[in-house]
Amino acid sequence: MIASVLVYSVEITLFVFVMMLITDYINVLSRGKLTTLIRGGRWRQYSIASLLGATPGCLGAFMNVSFYVRGLLSFGAMVGGMIATSGDEAYVMIALFPRTALLLFGLLFIIGVIFAWITDKIVPLLRIVPCAECELSPLHPDDEKCRCFDAMVWKKFPHISSMRYILLLSLVALIVIIGTGILGPHTWGWARTTLFTLLIITIYIIATVPQHYLKEHIFNHIVKEHIWRVFLWTFFALLFIHIGLKYWNLEGFVKVHIIWVLLLSGFIGIIPESGPHFIFVTMFARGLVPFSVLLTSSIVQDGHGMLPLLSYTVKDSILIKTLNLVIGLTLGGILYGLGL
Repeated sequence: MIASVLVYSVEITLFVFVMMLITDYINVLSRGKLTTLIRGGRWRQYSIASLLGATPGCLGAFMNVSFYVRGLLSFGAMVGGMIATSGDEAYVMIALFPRTALLLFGLLFIIGVIFAWITDKIVPLLRIVPCAECELSPLHPDDEKCRCFDAMVWKKFPHISSMRYILLLSLVALIVIIGTGILGPHTWGWARTTLFTLLIITIYIIATVPQHYLKEHIFNHIVKEHIWRVFLWTFFALLFIHIGLKYWNLEGFVKVHIIWVLLLSGFIGIIPESGPHFIFVTMFARGLVPFSVLLTSSIVQDGHGMLPLLSYTVKDSILIKTLNLVIGLTLGGILYGLGL
């Protein structure tokens, strides 16, 4: 049992790593463009903030925080962006139930836009005063180091860094292992084809990015900050479900106490950490909880997205979390009442 859980956790973590890397790559490629796009009316702010939040991972949420503290987003837009954010759990959802995950992200985007508008309407009534604009460093300086492509990398071959060698050899080995069916899907369906294609794209990225990007973005951020947490939380969440189904009537317990599970998914969502929420994702994937529980958890929690804002304004962070908790439990309760 532990061996199968371990293999499955590795498969999910691998997919998450590849998706995180590609998302970060696109984010750096588009630096500066979003700042121009976001300047405009409130509805543009609501749409951009919710769209950034709906993208997998915490990068979109981090960008929203940067925009907010520099006065580019309203308080309502920030609430909407955090509603749409699912943190690292988004990658796991794509790996476990891709169609439902995409529908969920679309729904979170719509909910984010709607409640961004509603929040800005009620802000004066609640006498909420958003934080003052921050006068810190620019969003993303056009630093020559922070670029995505360096034609000189392979002109230095074979004198490239050991870090690049290790990553490239590991990815090539994974392509062989996945291509032969030792790890991952056993047939050439969409899952194996998608993962195989993404791994090839990942090899291109690692082979052509500058050393700064390789070290700071891929190793120091994605590997050291995210991947090991994703693996541990995924492993223990899967192990908990396996043990619960085999030695304890977990399914029966959840069905009897589903209201408490719904409430718990909301209150655990307050934790500004990717990880504890994996349990609800895994339970939904196994058919143990309805969509209403998954939606509640996704609305309230935002992975690590709230951490930068907490460091700048605790008051606004608490207000945003409180509003999202109320919205999440209300909508989740309505869906549960409708049998979803």
